[in-house]
Amino acid sequence: MECNCVAYIGLASLTYLSLRLLWDIYSGVKLYFLSNYPDFRQYGEWSVVTGATDGIGKATARVLAQRGQKIVLISRNLAKLQSTAKEIENDFNVETKIVRVDFTHDESIYEEISSEIKDLDIGVLVNNMGISYEHPEYFLQLPDLSATIMRMIRGNIMSVVKMTEIVLPGMADRKRGIILNITSAAALKPTPMLALYSASKDFVNHFSKSIAYEYEDQGIKIQSVMPFYVTTKLSKIRASSLLVPTPEVYAKSMLRGAGVTKFTHGYWAHGLEGWIVRLLPNWVYAYIMLQKGEAIRQKAYKKKEWQKKNNSGEVKKEQ
Repeated sequence: MECNCVAYIGLASLTYLSLRLLWDIYSGVKLYFLSNYPDFRQYGEWSVVTGATDGIGKATARVLAQRGQKIVLISRNLAKLQSTAKEIENDFNVETKIVRVDFTHDESIYEEISSEIKDLDIGVLVNNMGISYEHPEYFLQLPDLSATIMRMIRGNIMSVVKMTEIVLPGMADRKRGIILNITSAAALKPTPMLALYSASKDFVNHFSKSIAYEYEDQGIKIQSVMPFYVTTKLSKIRASSLLVPTPEVYAKSMLRGAGVTKFTHGYWAHGLEGWIVRLLPNWVYAYIMLQKGEAIRQKAYKKKEWQKKNNSGEVKKEQ
């Protein structure tokens, strides 16, 4: 009898795992290969993109403009905002609006943002604003720790919550809208050497998926988007590959699956990476990230030391 029970439990477990694998494959194929762009115009005339002058943010704004959306670009660099807006207007013949704010400042910036966009028919919000470490680092060794903590909270957490607070009421009134919150694969599991960044992105992931359930019956689709590496300034990777797409490739893939699920990695290869990472025990993943982070940290310190010596030599020569 005991042997039969063990056999039944084993069979049930194997069946469950097999069905789960088949479901994951089906879901991945549907999301990354069979999905197509939604008609963004049916959600509203305007798309709002934060962190819109570089990387994924800029590429996303361009794809949305190509699909006929008017674009609100929000970032801190006025020259880049003006250049990006002009580029989008010339390339896609759509109206743009720029809002220059620094999301790492205090909450007063949201009054300005609200004032600038309150009368717009906003159908899409892309919360792409995000800041990370200069390089992997131990928590207590982060430069200017107290200021870094506040910058990370304001840039990665407060920006998402406050922008949602500003835009969501209009979407709820109109019973339509899409919100994409760009998180990070660092939020998948505890990530040593990126503790504060990882935790801030995990907040965004849980916040996104939680309110997605709250508002799905009101015609609003809210999606947590969790990329791995993309060739951006944030990642410091320049060369693209199968696993590291360009922002343009990533944005197109992400937007094709906009609103299809409450969670996505945005790109098929990242989806596969995420599936593998989730299979790893936390302690295994943490050990790998700790070793990897320490190696990158040491390399960064050596580079800084070399630059310091090199700059000192140049100063002495000039003297």
